[in-house]
Amino acid sequence: QVQLVESGGGLVQAGDSLRLSCAASGRTFSSFTMGWFRQAPGKEREFLASVSPSGDSILYADSVKGRFTISRDNAKNTAYLQMNSLKPEDTAVYYCAARYSRQYRYDYRYDYWGQGTQVTVSS
Repeated sequence: QVQLVESGGGLVQAGDSLRLSCAASGRTFSSFTMGWFRQAPGKEREFLASVSPSGDSILYADSVKGRFTISRDNAKNTAYLQMNSLKPEDTAVYYCAARYSRQYRYDYRYDYWGQGTQVTVSS
């Protein structure tokens, strides 16, 4: 089992930045691909980014490429999502997720999920 806890969400203004953290406990963090997703009210959950277990491979959704940066620190068992130039349409609940080994963009491929953290961007 892997337990994931997100933090760092909040209310910000358009153009601001936030850094989300995802602290993991349980099985070996460095064996897991970490992903970030979000879900806005009335919308499906959306893939944002993923990082391979070693950190040498990263995938981004086109909607956030160039504004969001995913990273991980295996020594701290933590993954991060740096979000810059935030827009009102980025308002959503943000989730981190983990799966063993390979990266995928699909939420059903991930086995472990955090409880989510709310990000609200005002105009």
